[in-house]
Amino acid sequence: MSARHPIIAVTGSSGSGTSTAKRVFERVFATLAVNATLVDGDSFHAYEREHWRQMLERARIRGETLSLFGPQGNLFPRLEALFREYGERGTGMTRHYLHTDAEAQPLGQVSGSFTPWQRIPAGSEVLFYEGLHGGLVTPEVNVAQHVDLLVGLTPTINLEWVQKIVRDTGERGYTASEVMGTILRRMPDYVNYILPQFSRADVNFQRVPLVDISNPFEPREIPKPEESLVVIHFNRAARFQAQFEGILALIPDAFVSSVSTVVIPGEHQEQALELLMGDIIQKLAARRRTAWESAE
Repeated sequence: MSARHPIIAVTGSSGSGTSTAKRVFERVFATLAVNATLVDGDSFHAYEREHWRQMLERARIRGETLSLFGPQGNLFPRLEALFREYGERGTGMTRHYLHTDAEAQPLGQVSGSFTPWQRIPAGSEVLFYEGLHGGLVTPEVNVAQHVDLLVGLTPTINLEWVQKIVRDTGERGYTASEVMGTILRRMPDYVNYILPQFSRADVNFQRVPLVDISNPFEPREIPKPEESLVVIHFNRAARFQAQFEGILALIPDAFVSSVSTVVIPGEHQEQALELLMGDIIQKLAARRRTAWESAE
């Protein structure tokens, strides 16, 4: 952790809602005029798309488990090195994963490839990471120790699967059976590398559907926000007491379900996230100014 160069991480698997959270943070950074460096977790995957597909096919033939949740598909040491260097000096090495042709073609590259590694310019006030591994700890690396604020996005498992199936079949051209195969193949890595991060998070947002999705592999639409509740759990409740009370005061029909948990209607998730993070980011910025002033 670093007072001078704070790091905020949003972590969750594909289909959990981290992209929506990223948009909320971007709005908050703009409103507060905070100069943030944005890091996409996909940039720390180990292989470009075509190479990864070849590796998956070889693993399938051999009966091996391989996924982007685990260490074989990622550059965990490089991710920790970025967080460490940013916390110490406000810089570090990163790159971009080009998801689409629209991103890749202007650079003369193909979708599914990486840009070259580049050093983050000095002067940013916070590093914001959105991806799979913002709270990762393994015997070899400890990404979580460098993070000043860790937010977990973890919908109920059936809802997470529904969201992934709808997105991957509708936007990425996969069949439902292919997505099911991916879900099953990566389950060991999900259990060992994704789930433990939520115990380290400062706060978790878990969306719970109020409609039947007991079989997520049936063709269906994603439940609407108003068809769900969001459980907001504070793993470090004392740190968020003011924000906890603010949610209860400002969000209609919010209620306390335990001493460190508040429940809100699903359509207010972005509002709650914005309320929480706006206040926290202001505190991190104030702590940063104090640290720099003390050093002068």
